[in-house]
Amino acid sequence: MTSSYRQPGVVLTDRRFTVPLDHDDPRGETIELYAREVVASDNADRDLPWLLYLQGGPGFGANRFVGKQAWLGRALKEYRVLLLDQRGTGHSTPANRQTLPLRGGPAEQADYLTHFRADSIVRDCEAIRPAITGGAPWTVLGQSFGGFCTVTYLSTAPEGVDTAVITGGLPSLDAHADDVYRAAYPRVERKVAAHYDRYPQDVDRARRVADHLLTHDVVLPNGYRLTVEAFQSLGILLGGGEGSHRLHYLLEDAFVRTPRGLALSDAFQEQVQGLLSYASHPLYALVHEACYGQDARPTAWSAERVRAEFPQFDAAKALAGDEPLLFTGESVHPWTFDCDPALRPLRDTAGLLAARTDWTPLYDPARLAANEVPVAAAVYHDDMYVDTAHSLRTARAIRGLRTWVTDEFEHDGVRAGGPRVLDRLLALARNEV
Repeated sequence: MTSSYRQPGVVLTDRRFTVPLDHDDPRGETIELYAREVVASDNADRDLPWLLYLQGGPGFGANRFVGKQAWLGRALKEYRVLLLDQRGTGHSTPANRQTLPLRGGPAEQADYLTHFRADSIVRDCEAIRPAITGGAPWTVLGQSFGGFCTVTYLSTAPEGVDTAVITGGLPSLDAHADDVYRAAYPRVERKVAAHYDRYPQDVDRARRVADHLLTHDVVLPNGYRLTVEAFQSLGILLGGGEGSHRLHYLLEDAFVRTPRGLALSDAFQEQVQGLLSYASHPLYALVHEACYGQDARPTAWSAERVRAEFPQFDAAKALAGDEPLLFTGESVHPWTFDCDPALRPLRDTAGLLAARTDWTPLYDPARLAANEVPVAAAVYHDDMYVDTAHSLRTARAIRGLRTWVTDEFEHDGVRAGGPRVLDRLLALARNEV
């Protein structure tokens, strides 16, 4: 069943599909996928090629654009666009603390969640493509984790892809999660240093908040327990183009004077709980490290283990001396499931996923080396979320891939740069520049 409606300059159509939970068991359990078709109003009756958008994440539904925002305006000049809510996200069959208990206990939940990685997402795309395009291949735009999915697509079903465009999402083809985080912590440290160079007053502000959290038990209004480690994880903001400025404005409103002395302000707490809560995207926390699992080695809470190799991130040690507090970046830890009320019921499930030893490969280096699909990728210099060296090594491993390496944007360049970024990458893929 489909329904159509309008926004300024565009016609939107809701589309729903039924796909197997496990594509290797096509007669078994099914789940629902949701996708939103977008076409320019003046092209609504034209037969146009399709562009599939794969959102970053994991765990986020596709962007909810209004009209022709960001890169969408450029895409709509020549495509019908399908904004897919990847399985478990958005309007697709949800996977969260409210629904996962329907599966049974933690073991059953963990087994279920093994079907929510890039390989299953790509097979979903291939399952619905005939109904959308009539069987024709489509252009795929993958942002961040969506880029990881796109590389999986090129590895497993390149016949479904006409052109591939990747923004900030070229993964290492063979790195274990430990390798990913060993490369990540030094990048995060550089981003924090750059932030403090821009806003030196934030050194003292961050230390004051951290000291308060080390000596007080702070529970945010939504029930989130704000520990110093959780506060440090706000450094995830530093990977976006406006993130440093957002963190600065957040810190300047941290404290308010009360009859009992200084306390974290309501305004600060309200903003922090919105930034830290996984209530809207729990799959991000649950399968984040599983996205790097490709062999018999467990991920085993990799970000937490590797963090111990970088003692400069220890808040207590920093405050005991005169070192600035270091924020952290894109990582999920066991304590994340203790702090966040949206995740607490799923802690054992996450632990079982972290211990899993039967992950299957997500990429096929031999097939990528023989790639015939036109493909271009934006690689952002010193991207905080995806290691630049890993990305460039992968770029060299994919036959014909053309890169645009730039420091003009951070990881969210396809949003910040909008039409210009997509236009440049399409031209690269088509050998027009």
